[in-house]
Amino acid sequence: MKRIILLLLVALVAVGGYFYYQSLKAGPKYALVQVANAARTHDMATFERYVDVNSVTGNLVDQVANQGSSLGLLNPGGLTFKSALRMLKPQLTQVVRKEVQQFVETGSLQRAANAAASKGMMNISLAGLAGKVASPDSKFKDVKYVKEEGEQALVGIEFTQPKYDTTMVVELKMLNRGDHWQVTEITNTGDLLKQVARLEKQRLLR
Repeated sequence: MKRIILLLLVALVAVGGYFYYQSLKAGPKYALVQVANAARTHDMATFERYVDVNSVTGNLVDQVANQGSSLGLLNPGGLTFKSALRMLKPQLTQVVRKEVQQFVETGSLQRAANAAASKGMMNISLAGLAGKVASPDSKFKDVKYVKEEGEQALVGIEFTQPKYDTTMVVELKMLNRGDHWQVTEITNTGDLLKQVARLEKQRLLR
């Protein structure tokens, strides 16, 4: 009798573990692990499964276009194009997409920015701006929060910024695509650019 009860408990634990694993496999955190693995292994196809690159890059262009002094401080010469960014959004979105592809294929934001610059792709690089927000010395710290609401989730990714002796949080908007979650937007790009511009200004004044 005891052996039967023990076997039943083992079976229940195994089933519970299986369903827990399956819930993780279908959740936002699992999708982000796949994004990280795809970038590490330079797998663009998998990266695009878990990141809607067109949606993310289009939103990035919109948020950058709304920046004023922050854009000028972090990307000298970028203000020249600020008024034209919205008009040039389709072209700039393609530039950013190429930068994303370069980043996934090489693992380097700097190479992505250099590749765009070498082709004369406008006087602004989203990869270059991203490099100001997350420096080469930045490290992942924690998943700060996961807020799921129906088919949508907001995920906060905390990382270090040694240059300014602080940490920052990138907020990702993710949508449930049925069999997997997908990143569709970085919601706080504008706020991050303002924060870095403020820290950079303080650093220069010192």
